[in-house]
Amino acid sequence: MNIRLYNARILTMEENREVFQGEIRIQDGRIIYVGAEGSFEGTDSQSSGAKSFQAFVKWDREIDCEGNLLMPGFKDAHTHSGMTLLRSYADDLPLNEWLNHKIFPVEAKMTGEDIGVLSKLAVLEYLTSGITAVFDMYLTPETIADAFDEMGMRCVQVGAVNNFSQSPAMVEEMFQKLNSRGPLQSYILGFHAEYTCSKELLTEIADLSHKYKAPVFTHLSETKQEVEGCKERYGMTPPVFLDSIGMFEYGGGGYHCVHMTSQDIDIMKKRGLYAITNPGSNTKLASGIAPVADFLKAGVKVAIGTDGPSSNNALDMFREMFLVTGLSKLREEDAAAADAMDILKMATVNGSHAMGLKDTDVLAAGKAADLIMIDLNQPNMQPLNNIAKNLVYSGSKQNVAMTMINGVILYEKGRFYTKEQPKEIYEKVEQIRRRLL
Repeated sequence: MNIRLYNARILTMEENREVFQGEIRIQDGRIIYVGAEGSFEGTDSQSSGAKSFQAFVKWDREIDCEGNLLMPGFKDAHTHSGMTLLRSYADDLPLNEWLNHKIFPVEAKMTGEDIGVLSKLAVLEYLTSGITAVFDMYLTPETIADAFDEMGMRCVQVGAVNNFSQSPAMVEEMFQKLNSRGPLQSYILGFHAEYTCSKELLTEIADLSHKYKAPVFTHLSETKQEVEGCKERYGMTPPVFLDSIGMFEYGGGGYHCVHMTSQDIDIMKKRGLYAITNPGSNTKLASGIAPVADFLKAGVKVAIGTDGPSSNNALDMFREMFLVTGLSKLREEDAAAADAMDILKMATVNGSHAMGLKDTDVLAAGKAADLIMIDLNQPNMQPLNNIAKNLVYSGSKQNVAMTMINGVILYEKGRFYTKEQPKEIYEKVEQIRRRLL
């Protein structure tokens, strides 16, 4: 579709570019122009290309944004979408008990078809939160990819190898298959965690990384118990041990990264690893507060994830952004720690880069049209002293007026424009709940 969004405030998330008044033009899923209304000169407009396009274009839709904000969609850089079934099912338990006695037994009974349906439920929630891409780790990659494709949602999957499910061979197969599937799907090497994998399994994943010169992601130093267990097994913390077997020579990153030593942070910086923080989940499971301020001081790149909907329990990037900055200030006892603009970059640009999505980080000509509209005409966004800080400190899902992915509007003013409608999905999820729980 050809869509023109005008009379908008625009936050491109490009470096050193403030919010400005203008319009965005989209052709066949790509942004062709970002700039002032009626102006087609300069770098924003792809030079004469946009000018000539304007001469003959017939817009499928022209949307008056009424002064509301257009910005890149949020990137949920760590989640387990299929865990929607387990929302509020096993709460108020320590992580190990929650995982081993409640979660794993139910997951063992899930079918690929179940996980596809449950992932669609998660997509609906992502859209309401302005999330346009997710970094998903779960059990049945192909049915997950099918579900996300059917919903029109962008998804980067990561391998979930452990001693009980998946395998390095399966990860390699998915790496080859899903990375050539289509524009909305991709796949990155990974494993569940050091503590759920034998050394032999971990070595095989490291070998795959070297074979493809590809990054690897995993749960990393989430709890004190995880760190102490790794030290007992190998005499090293998880980041140091994994680096010692060549796991991170081609980059990647860790989810959670709560209990980190200075040596761990040095390795993160040296290898260019992303620390993907999940404050909602870490708070609910009492795992601890990630040293985000230390990451920023060391130059370690930080992105933000919700974690799964059974450990959080909301797939809400606004809540995560506030928790990142709020908990960092509390941990450091410094109200200046973790500035709101740093947090907003984590939730958009850094998440995109961590996921290997080069075309979804900022709003600029040539980029994918993955963007959201924020309703500024809500009490919590007024007055407009600083729009970017409003997003982090007072924004909420109620402010998401539109979510567009690959040039397609999937959510607008409370209505979903997905192929499968919420009521159908809710009914299927309820059938699964009755059967499995």
